[in-house]
Amino acid sequence: MRRPPTPGMATSDGTWGYRDRFGDAFARTYFRRFGPGVVSSVGLGTYLGDPTDDRDRRYRAAIAEALDAGVNLVDTAVNYRCQRSERVVGDALDRADVDREAVVVATKGGFVPFEGSPPEDPGAYVRSEFVEPGLVDADDLAAGSHAMTPGFLDAMLDRSLSNLGVETVDCYYVHNPETQLRVRSREAVYDRLEAGFERLERRRAAGDVAGYGVATWDAFRVPRGHDAYLSLPEVVGRAEAAADAVGADDHGLCAVQLPFNVTMADAVTVDAHRHPTDRRDVSALEYAQAAGLDVVASATLAQGALASSIPPAVDAELNGDTPAQRAINFARSAPGVTVALVGTGSPAHVPENVAAGTFEPLGARAFDAVFE
Repeated sequence: MRRPPTPGMATSDGTWGYRDRFGDAFARTYFRRFGPGVVSSVGLGTYLGDPTDDRDRRYRAAIAEALDAGVNLVDTAVNYRCQRSERVVGDALDRADVDREAVVVATKGGFVPFEGSPPEDPGAYVRSEFVEPGLVDADDLAAGSHAMTPGFLDAMLDRSLSNLGVETVDCYYVHNPETQLRVRSREAVYDRLEAGFERLERRRAAGDVAGYGVATWDAFRVPRGHDAYLSLPEVVGRAEAAADAVGADDHGLCAVQLPFNVTMADAVTVDAHRHPTDRRDVSALEYAQAAGLDVVASATLAQGALASSIPPAVDAELNGDTPAQRAINFARSAPGVTVALVGTGSPAHVPENVAAGTFEPLGARAFDAVFE
C-alpha cells in the first residue's frame, strides 16, 4: 500500500537549518546557495546499479547515511534502475530523521521507464504501456524510448511524484533533450522544449514542482557545430517565452545538469554559448553563472574510474586525502558549479565522499591554472 505523499518542499528555513546542524564540520564553501536556500556541494546520485532488491537495500542505507552526514541534495530520474531509484529515494526520505523542507529532491523525465526490471521485448513494452494507452505518440519518440511532449512530461512527473511519495519536486529536469536531435531539426527540438517548459510552468504554479531544469549528457558541452549541440541562450529564451505564455512574472528554469570531471572538462574548455551581456562565446559554466543558473555536475568520478587515480598533474593541485575526494573537489572547484553529484550505491562509500567537503576547493585562479 503506497503511503500518502509527504507535504512540503525544500525551503530557506529548512535548508539553512540543516546547514546549521553541522556547524564548522565542513569547509566554508561546502554549503552553497540554491533556489531559496542552501544545498550541500556534494550531492547523491542514484543512476548506477542493477535493478535488484539487494541494490535497493544498499541505496536505501546509503541515502539515509548521506542525509545524516551532511548531504541534502538527492538526484534521480523516473527511468533510473527501472523506477526503483525514485522509489528508494522516497522510502529513504520517509524514514530519515530529516525534515522534507531540508532536502532538495531532483528528478528527471524524458526516457520511457521500465517497471521494476527490463522487459524481454522493450519495443513491445513501450507500445503496450505508453503508445497504445495514449501517453505518447509513436512519432514523438526518438530512439524508441525518448519523448518530451507536454502530455508525456505530465505523465512522467505524476509518476515521479508517486514513486517519490512527495507533493513537490524541487527541481524537475527535462532529461537529455538532445536525444530528439536524432529524428528532428534543432529548431523543432527548441519548439518542443518550449512546449514542455510551458507545461512545467503550469505545474510550478500548481505547486507540483518548485523549479525545473535541463539535464544533458552532450548538448551543452559540445561545440556549436556538433550534431548534439543545443544553445543555452536559446534554451533560456524558450523558458522566458513559456513563462510569458502562462502569465508568470519570471520563468522557473533554475538549473542545468551536465557531466564534468578531470577527464571530461568540456563544460569549461569549449566556448559555444553567447554570453548574455558582452556578446562573446563562453563555456557552458561561464554562461550558466552569468545567467543565474545553478549547475549540477554529474559523472564527477567518471562512474568510478577516478575513485582510484586521477591524472598526476591535476592530482597534485587538489585537496583531499584520497583520489575520490580530490576528484570530487575538482568538480566542486569549478566556478559556476553548485553541486557535484556522486553516485553512491553503497553506504560504505558515503563517509569518504562526504568528507571531500571538509576540504576547501581550489580558488578560481588556481582552478584556471590547471588548464594552462
